[in-house]
Amino acid sequence: MRAMSYDAYGDLDVLHASELPEPRLAPGAVLVEVRSASVNPVDWKLMAGGLDALLDVVFPVVPGWDAAGVVVRTGPDAPELQVGDEVLTYARKDVVSGGTYGELVAVPATSVARKPALMSWDEAGSLPLAGLTALRMVELLDVGSDDVVLVHGASGGVGHLAVQVAASRGARVLGTASERNHDFLRDLGAEPLVYGEGLVERVRALAPEGATAVLDAVGGVLEQTLAVLAEEGRHASTTDPGVEEHGGLLVWVRPDGAALERLTALVERGQLRVEVQRVFPLAEVADAVRLSQGGHVRGKVALRVSEG
Repeated sequence: MRAMSYDAYGDLDVLHASELPEPRLAPGAVLVEVRSASVNPVDWKLMAGGLDALLDVVFPVVPGWDAAGVVVRTGPDAPELQVGDEVLTYARKDVVSGGTYGELVAVPATSVARKPALMSWDEAGSLPLAGLTALRMVELLDVGSDDVVLVHGASGGVGHLAVQVAASRGARVLGTASERNHDFLRDLGAEPLVYGEGLVERVRALAPEGATAVLDAVGGVLEQTLAVLAEEGRHASTTDPGVEEHGGLLVWVRPDGAALERLTALVERGQLRVEVQRVFPLAEVADAVRLSQGGHVRGKVALRVSEG
């Protein structure tokens, strides 16, 4: 199969086009022909060896943990799905090797959900990792209609989805972003705030009692989080282990088809949409990664793997 892969840790220059064997299909798994994937920061951090102490890696590595596509084969004991089903999946496995920057990916059927008809391939392929992360933070913090929620990095991949998931539960949502993204946040249901110096005062001006829940999708904001957190407030981060020393939760998203279905239900009810800033063909993955590395993406960056 056609894929982008790397044979050793390094910068973008280690990533190259390759022809690899079709993935093996284990019992309980399905083989998905990938239509669209997306770039996440974890992809290039893994490529640089940044998570080597946490995850086992077998080279060559096909990067990517997000995918939307069509089931082309089912393994033994995978009755949930049939050939021809349009699906999306968070394809992380215990060993990093066969990812979604390629034409085919094998994933457990329990990590898959059916793609809503109203979603484009690029939207569906950009939802799983970021959406499941957002949902997990909101659910772990038990966000509800009585909450004032602050989302750090609210216009980014995880952040813009966390805004919508929290708003779908009736919470009042404040979100940080650059001013150019403030109208975007308003459209999602958030009250926008400029990040950086003076944020604590800006939050307190809108919510004098503080935020009852804070979701950090960017890192480096623990001091501000603690300064705006209401008494008995809850907080979580996807990037900063230091939150655990202050009663917060460090969130690492899990493959979870049932949770994906909760997200797609929000999509079908019109309560959740995926912002895709730009779509790159698979051959231009290096440009897609560079855009992600720049740190100023609104929503997500998608990779079109095949047209079907």
